Amino acid sequence: MPEGVEIEYYRRSSEAALGREIASIEADDAWFLKGDTTAEALVDALEGEQFSEARRIGKLLILDVSNGARLGLRFGMTGRLIVDDSASIEYLEYSSQRNDPAWDRFVVHFADGGDMRLRDPRRLGGVALDPDESALGVDAFVITPSQLRDRVLVGTVALKARLLDQARVAGIGNLIADETLWRAGLDPARQAGSLDKGESEKLVRHLRKVLAEFLENGGSHTGRLQESRHRGGQCPKDGVELLRREIGGRTTFSCPRHQPPSR
Repeated sequence: MPEGVEIEYYRRSSEAALGREIASIEADDAWFLKGDTTAEALVDALEGEQFSEARRIGKLLILDVSNGARLGLRFGMTGRLIVDDSASIEYLEYSSQRNDPAWDRFVVHFADGGDMRLRDPRRLGGVALDPDESALGVDAFVITPSQLRDRVLVGTVALKARLLDQARVAGIGNLIADETLWRAGLDPARQAGSLDKGESEKLVRHLRKVLAEFLENGGSHTGRLQESRHRGGQCPKDGVELLRREIGGRTTFSCPRHQPPSR
């Protein structure tokens, strides 16, 4: 958390920052500035300018600047975007529920008196000028079955690991992946290249439904599997104890009955 769904909320809320003169910025946390980005470079690129467009690719929020620069914002596991003291998401799963301004890692002050803040308790997000958009795969919200087959469903790597690979498909995190595979009845550890055409189409169909429902219901923590994501949790569909494994470096829950592990 947050995943592509949450970043879409942030993109929508960031539209309130468009067309407003940027008076100053706060970028005192050097750790939070990624790549070659410095506080001085951010001042040069942003102050006196305006944000002209808000875009999203996967988990990356991009704010285009009136002078042609691009500001990239990443939110890690606990980052939230707050515009004019209004947060589009008040609650993030697995994050502190405190709302402490001391966690503001990057702040844009507007000439009209408002501001935009990236608040991140664990400092796992980041800010970068002119981020490399080409490093990201097709956005999960628009990926087609043929793109999924060509970019994701290849090789012997575990299916879930492929789905989490942001260079192949951007925006899928742990909760979206587990919910999608659970609904599709596919073993997360199955080799990505082993799915046939019908299974790949089913995977895309369920991915679209999951993304749409999560977006409508309030976030990636609203899945049907979510309450059972703990040791001893039972499958909401079959009632059997869920299988808990680590796949793709992430804790994974699946049903051994309707997502039988590959032999």
